[in-house]
Amino acid sequence: MDNPDNRIGLILALSSSAFIGSSFIIKKKGLIRARASGNGAGDGGYAYLRESLWWLGLITMIGGEVANFVAYAFAPAILVTPLGALSVIVSAILADRMLDEKLLTLGKVGCALCIIGSTVIVVNAPEEKQVESVQEITDEMGSNLAFQFYAACVLLGSLYLIYFVAPRIGKRNIFVYVTICSIVGSISVIGVKGLGIALKLTFAGNNQLMYGSTWGFVVLVAVSIMTQMNYLNMALDTFNTALVTPIYYVIFTTATIAASAILFRGWSGQDCQSVGHPDVYSGPTPPQAQGRREDPTTTMATTTADVVCSGGYSGSALLTCLCGFLTICSGVYLLHVSREEANKHAGDDEQVLRTAVGRQASNQLIAMSTFRESDDIDSEENELGDDRRALIRPV
Repeated sequence: MDNPDNRIGLILALSSSAFIGSSFIIKKKGLIRARASGNGAGDGGYAYLRESLWWLGLITMIGGEVANFVAYAFAPAILVTPLGALSVIVSAILADRMLDEKLLTLGKVGCALCIIGSTVIVVNAPEEKQVESVQEITDEMGSNLAFQFYAACVLLGSLYLIYFVAPRIGKRNIFVYVTICSIVGSISVIGVKGLGIALKLTFAGNNQLMYGSTWGFVVLVAVSIMTQMNYLNMALDTFNTALVTPIYYVIFTTATIAASAILFRGWSGQDCQSVGHPDVYSGPTPPQAQGRREDPTTTMATTTADVVCSGGYSGSALLTCLCGFLTICSGVYLLHVSREEANKHAGDDEQVLRTAVGRQASNQLIAMSTFRESDDIDSEENELGDDRRALIRPV
């Protein structure tokens, strides 16, 4: 983390996680209010557009996305993207406080694992190859057949899920909406990175707004973000927030790292060169000229090599970051299991309460029935007594 750009990207990524994690909860409360009107997002309605809480959540998410957007211009995707796990922690804590979605001990362990994994990635994040213009990114996209194949799979896969799978099982299977958000988001990260680099170079004096590729990135980012927002709203309105957030994080992060590694050939290692230079002479006398006997007290110059790397991901750094990412995934999984346990306990408590209420109501009915039978017997005895008295009355 010696690179100052990486430090800036780290701060922006942490801020982004805090804003985005909070936005999930705020938007969820707005969606709950909208659903009360009978026209929720899960049913295809747009009543949430009239809720101020939803708009506040959207503004908070935009703030987080802007910070995330700028972070990609300063730091590699393998550093910025996994730090999104911190948004899972923020949303889990706020859901416990604001939505009564209890965070159990297992969930707290998951939060700790997410923090540990994020720390491992931050400490070992590799340097990224410096990009001098947006044209370099577009040239790489045009010449990289592997990335073109990946982009085609994302486009065709997302269209298939949107038009054929989501209408049939989208409301029953959480992975449908979340997968659409995630794979489209992996392409949007590429667009965000390209646009962020364009703006960074433009502000530095190297105008990139004259290139059509810059505006192409603008269109790509706009379309992908609108698609993500729509299907993320549907996922949040249909399923539990504590389930949507971690699953979205894992799939999105995996797809983003894969897309970045394919495009920038992250697995190929660092492009390093040895640059030699003479060491400074030391000793009481200068070096001897050629052909003269060497003075034993003189230290001759030696040539050493400095290794200068232009960027890329070395094997060891990539492996370490992969271990950190797997640690984060383990923490996210524990958060998911913790939420399921909390829901199960809540269901058990509700069942116990219903059973207790049912028993109490049953006892009351039995008591009322017994009381009525007793009243009926007393009435019959009174009538029988009246009849007997009428029979023995003298004529």
